[in-house]
Amino acid sequence: MQDMSVFWLRIAAAFYSAGLLYALLTFLRKRSDRVFRLALGAFYTGVVLHTVSIVEQAASLGRIPANDFFESDSLCALLIALLFLAVYWRYRYESLAVFIFPLVFLMALVGSLGGPTVQWSNPKLRDAWLLVHVVLVLIGYATLLLTAVTSILYLIREKQLKEKRHGGIFDRLPPLGTLDSLTSRALAIGFVFITASVVAGSTWASIEAGTRWIRDPRIVISLATWVLYLLAVFLRVTTGWRGRKAAILVIALVGCSVITWASHTGLRNLLSR
Repeated sequence: MQDMSVFWLRIAAAFYSAGLLYALLTFLRKRSDRVFRLALGAFYTGVVLHTVSIVEQAASLGRIPANDFFESDSLCALLIALLFLAVYWRYRYESLAVFIFPLVFLMALVGSLGGPTVQWSNPKLRDAWLLVHVVLVLIGYATLLLTAVTSILYLIREKQLKEKRHGGIFDRLPPLGTLDSLTSRALAIGFVFITASVVAGSTWASIEAGTRWIRDPRIVISLATWVLYLLAVFLRVTTGWRGRKAAILVIALVGCSVITWASHTGLRNLLSR
């Protein structure tokens, strides 16, 4: 029965992924009411299956499934999902879904990786999967670096305009509105690639190292950085964070990403032990 609970949780994560897709489309400014309704329907289904998973696991174990990280993570994801639905039913606060949908999806996915995992069918698939993860990370970080550059230029341009200074190379910079728009779009695109890399990397690590991967502090740093990235994009897209505050937030995010990247030097060797 416990294996079935993992099965239901993985199916729930698949339904939650529709919410992730909705959030990504929203970040890219391609949202629509129809997409939200479909994503919300998939989220409802995911919550039902997630509940079935938790109930089956509790019946199998004879206790509340919150004894280790993966069990606690899954239970916490379900509670967050139920709390969101309660808030949505009461206030119809659709914008909150942009933050909650990706968060619940990733938590459910990570929780499902605590169960039995498959083995690599061949070394080429293993290496190809890792390569995809690395490429996605590099593209995401390159886009984030572009975001940081535009944010710095925004701050410089803003200071120049406030001080009413003219002349020099910075007079050739685009208007503040253009720089802010470019920052927002680059941040959203970078988040798409970073999210895909987190999903690919978590799955690869789970197959490669079982449940040991989650105890590595570097993994915790990566997931925390992703949550901060999600928060940064959420604040820009849904709550109107623009200008100076958003630029400073992006620069701080880049600093966290640099720490994450530095901490993962040699990650493959670590997971291959």
